[in-house]
Amino acid sequence: MSANRLKLNTDKTELLFASSSHSFATLSGRYPVLQLGADTSAGCSHVRLLGVYISSDLSVDHHDCRICAGCNYRLRQLRRLRRSLDSDSLATLVYAVVDSRIDYCNTVLTGAPRTVTDKLQRVLNAAARVVTGTRKFDRGLSQILHHELHWLNVPDRVFFKLTVLVHRCLNGRAPPYLSDYCVPVARVATRRHLRSANCQLLAAPRYRLNTYGRRAFSVAGPAPQSGTQTRDPTISVECFRRLLKTYLFARY
Repeated sequence: MSANRLKLNTDKTELLFASSSHSFATLSGRYPVLQLGADTSAGCSHVRLLGVYISSDLSVDHHDCRICAGCNYRLRQLRRLRRSLDSDSLATLVYAVVDSRIDYCNTVLTGAPRTVTDKLQRVLNAAARVVTGTRKFDRGLSQILHHELHWLNVPDRVFFKLTVLVHRCLNGRAPPYLSDYCVPVARVATRRHLRSANCQLLAAPRYRLNTYGRRAFSVAGPAPQSGTQTRDPTISVECFRRLLKTYLFARY
């Protein structure tokens, strides 16, 4: 680094060693240390990258807790301002500070357990009550979410964004490092003669770990459950988004 006239800023440098929770249990809470010249960087349990908290065991529990804490804090502030705002302005604020935060980089929640998505769903329910002025134990919350506010549930939001991303890959509107994982079965030499080649499916590789492997984009994106009958690479992205939302809302 000194040869290139660079200097490491230790105050802004975070070091993360990713491994399974069993492997970290053998370290007794002591993370490895990286020596770069005269500077030393100690390992930590999680780091923040582009607004997403990545844990050393590649779980999303810490990221989920940080999102819920931030959204609940903003909802408490909005409840105090509710009497001074009209319904349209309040809905705009809730979407700007809460709804958009839940949707930001939510594809990292692909394959996450329900214990993770249920926390975000409770935050979304609380945001709907703030917008509509309903109380905690009032009935008809599902009607308010899906029909009045036209909001999807958290698992369906993750499904929606992941499927749209796969459609962009099929249309050549995604980076090559993502498009290379979305290959139709008909283009695979060893599988083009199978019956699945006529079902517009994508080739999904095998994985070893159920906790990590199935959450990777190379597996979750081409997986059969990520495709719908509306996934057609010949239609535009805007039209595909409308068809996909119609498909998801029809299930409620």
